[in-house]
Amino acid sequence: MKYILVITCLTIYSLVHAQIPLDLSGFDKKGSVKIIRNENLLEVTWPTGETAQGKFVIDLEKKHPLFNSIQISDGSNFTEIAKAIDPAFLLTVGKRDLVKQNGWNIFFDQTAYLPHQTYNVILEKQSAKVVSAGSQTQIIIASVKAGQFSGTLEITLFKGSPLIDIAAVLSTPVDSLAIIYDAGLISKTDDWKNIFWADTQDYLQSVPVNSQDAAKPVAVKYRTIIAQSTGGSIALFPAPHQYFYPLDNAYNLQHTWYGNNYRNTLNGYGIGIRHDLLGDRRWVPWFNAPPNSKQHLHFFCLLSIEKDGKILEKVKQFTHQDSYQPLQGYYTMSSHFHTEHIDDVLTHKPLPQIPGFVKAFRDTGVNIVHLGEFHGPGSPKGPEVKRFSELKLLFEECERLSGGNFLLLPGEEPNNFLGGHWMNIFPKAVYWVMARSSGQPFVEQDSVYGKVYRIGSKEDMLKLLEAEKGLAWTAHARTKGSTGFPDQYKDEKFYHSDRFFGAAWKAMPADLSQHKLGKRVLDVMDDMANWGQKKYVIAEADLFKIEPNYELYGHLNVNYLQMEKLPGFKEGWQAVLDAMEKGKFFVTTGEVLLPGFTVNGKGSGETLKLPAGGKATIILEASWTFPLQVAEVISGDGKEVYRKMINLTHTEAFGKKTYKFDLNLKNRKWVRVEVWDVAANGAFTQCVWLE
Repeated sequence: MKYILVITCLTIYSLVHAQIPLDLSGFDKKGSVKIIRNENLLEVTWPTGETAQGKFVIDLEKKHPLFNSIQISDGSNFTEIAKAIDPAFLLTVGKRDLVKQNGWNIFFDQTAYLPHQTYNVILEKQSAKVVSAGSQTQIIIASVKAGQFSGTLEITLFKGSPLIDIAAVLSTPVDSLAIIYDAGLISKTDDWKNIFWADTQDYLQSVPVNSQDAAKPVAVKYRTIIAQSTGGSIALFPAPHQYFYPLDNAYNLQHTWYGNNYRNTLNGYGIGIRHDLLGDRRWVPWFNAPPNSKQHLHFFCLLSIEKDGKILEKVKQFTHQDSYQPLQGYYTMSSHFHTEHIDDVLTHKPLPQIPGFVKAFRDTGVNIVHLGEFHGPGSPKGPEVKRFSELKLLFEECERLSGGNFLLLPGEEPNNFLGGHWMNIFPKAVYWVMARSSGQPFVEQDSVYGKVYRIGSKEDMLKLLEAEKGLAWTAHARTKGSTGFPDQYKDEKFYHSDRFFGAAWKAMPADLSQHKLGKRVLDVMDDMANWGQKKYVIAEADLFKIEPNYELYGHLNVNYLQMEKLPGFKEGWQAVLDAMEKGKFFVTTGEVLLPGFTVNGKGSGETLKLPAGGKATIILEASWTFPLQVAEVISGDGKEVYRKMINLTHTEAFGKKTYKFDLNLKNRKWVRVEVWDVAANGAFTQCVWLE
């Protein structure tokens, strides 16, 4: 009996403490990353700079914290900056309405107000493998589970940087689900001494760690929370744009947290990122989770021996301090903002001399802001006495608030006559009303306002755009109020006109299984090009009220317009429309810039006559902050869309390079390029048209 008991105990011990299978078949053993295994401890060392190194000691023993030790070296000795740490994820799962409107492209969903459930993502440590891909090294640990979702934990290290990407990669066969997630690092010791962050006024704040203090959310700038130990600091932050599902308002919803027992679910003291389940209390669509798609719930960490929050300066470099960098020969423009500044003025609200939204844009490096006023307030359909006085005030305020390197442009989302929702812009102040009764003239001279237009049909609207050299385009194509557009009017006269510009791009809806943002409109871009007209896609934000303390950067994107100088308001802004309608711009979230793009010497918006064999050489100048993931050369022949994927995982953080791609474009009608980084930040060019 004693013998049987001993054997049983030994068997149980061996099962509990057995070595976890480790697959190194995809690991480059001759590379700069080194791996040493000691039973269930996996020591991974990688270069974080020219002489500096980082080190993870990963504990594959069940029930032990995953990160036994996290260390960093300045080139000589290693310093431990954290120990006994676990990554933690909470997955909240709700129901997606695929029937009410437009399937997975729905925005007007009420997921947060319907039954949903939050699951702790459980790591079971069944097996591990290490895979090398260019400058990236992935440690993949199976398995993780959360409700009906399952998958793996993936830790990605980047050569040349102390940047780490930690992700729970989950999928489910269940249909019609929407998700959001919270995540972070949980300490099993009292090693952390202080927590740091920048408040929404950009002042550095700190609190000492008390391991018993209940977890609390905190509103921060730069989306970053920092834990400091006696050895150094860990900064934790999300992908700057991908983490934010689309909302109408860019409120700062306290997207970080620190403290003990977060949401009464995560056992231990931690730091992390979070979502407010109810968002901005309007439409709260969360993220799409189509069946069998691999949803990447991830966050980044940056390691440093620095203390007192100094590591934040290095985090800020990844987003250029949450601003859009000046670029020689370009000016930044962002569009589609329902600030309703004129309504605020007319209702005599206490307003500062410089409104908060202007300060926010100027702080973010946006040179040109195109408004979408009178989206609710105002009198776009008359009566004329109110409409024209409101427009006069709009023009006066835009002129008053423009100056220096900033231009505020009047604009509207008329949503009338053409179908769906659309935006417009004129190169100067234009007085028009969206109503025309029988017998009223299309245009006449007014003693107060000068030339005024009355619009009663799509034919009138096209005449106005032609008369005043304006542009119109589909807002949030194929979703929201533009569900079914521009497809439904692609054969209309106004669409074929050169006054109809194309469509606007925003990451709406959102899907964490994709390596890019805004695929919906990128598909529209390709379809429009194949339909045969020369149309373009401009970045839009589609946001309402904005203040300097909002999370503007995370919800923003811009166009870099090729212009020699920024026009003044009084002289008109025809140069802005010229760059737009000629396709002389690229779109970006800000981290990836594409200042140069040619195909056989022709730039975006230009037409190239291909040689008989179809040979084409693409020259692409690119700069970036996060390491790049992929470039895509997309082309079409009028029917099909073709994609050439170019792996860029060899790139390191903070790079700049001129790429040359040779390919055959025979029988193609157009070509363009996208570039995406490891955080799903990216940029894309406009089309070069081919003959």
